[in-house]
Order: sequence, then structure tokens, then C-alpha cells
Amino acid sequence: MPRAGFTTIHSGQIRFGKDGRWYCDDEAVSNRAICRLYSRSITVLPDGTARLEMGADKTGVLIEDTPWVVTMVERAPDGTFTVILNDETREPLDPGSLRVGPEHVLYCRVKGGQHEARLLRPAYYELLRHAEPGPADECTLAVGGRRITIPARSE
Repeated sequence: MPRAGFTTIHSGQIRFGKDGRWYCDDEAVSNRAICRLYSRSITVLPDGTARLEMGADKTGVLIEDTPWVVTMVERAPDGTFTVILNDETREPLDPGSLRVGPEHVLYCRVKGGQHEARLLRPAYYELLRHAEPGPADECTLAVGGRRITIPARSE
């Protein structure tokens, strides 16, 4: 694929880790431009499998947790939040979609509610900086004049 400035990896497994990093044969891909290209080229098929689609090239991808991760959270003056994903897209946080999963990982729905995204630690800490503790390990988040309860860990 000369037009992209690198050759497509035809040997080995491409994987998107739960840490939000891309890997090939378990070695982290360090080129930020390639990581951005991969994040923007991922397609999740109806059966849940994922692949990179770059022109005519279609390469299977192993997804460890979610196909997108939230890298940053920004709070607007009106109290609403915007999430920034690893593909550099920005979208409003749907606070009703927040859930705590195993290992106390926070998730939200993205891409029009079609997919779940894992909040990476910096995004998680920024969002919960605005939360208040509640009973039984729950917390409450004020979002745009509403109070949203984030339930304790779900299985």
C-alpha cells in the first residue's frame, strides 16, 4: 500500500488492546500515524468480528475489549461532557449509557449508541473528578442539570 507510506502487514496478528494501543504480533505499534489510520479504518461486522478496511485491503483484527476507547473527557460550561475517542472523533457523552464493568472499568456507548467504549484511566479520572460518592459503591454525576447514578460494578 505505497499510497499510505507503509506496506500492509500481511503476516502476524493485528490486535487492539484493552489499553487502547495497537499491536502486531504482540509488539506495540509505535507510529502514531499508523495507529490513527488503524483506529479510523476499523469496521465492526454484524457478527461482532472486526477488521481494518483500507481501500481494497481488509485485514482481520483481534479486539481485546472494545473497538474504540475514550482517551479524553471534556466538560462544557453547561455541565455536559464530550468524549474523545482513539480515532480522534468527538461526541457527546450519553450519561445513561455509563456502566462499571469487571475490574472497575468504566464504559459508555459511542458511535450513535452502536458500540461500547472503554474509558482509559485519564478519561475515567477526569469524568469521576466531577462525581460524588453514593451508597453501596455507587456514585452520582451531575450532567447538564440532571443527576445520573453510576451503578456499582456490573457483571
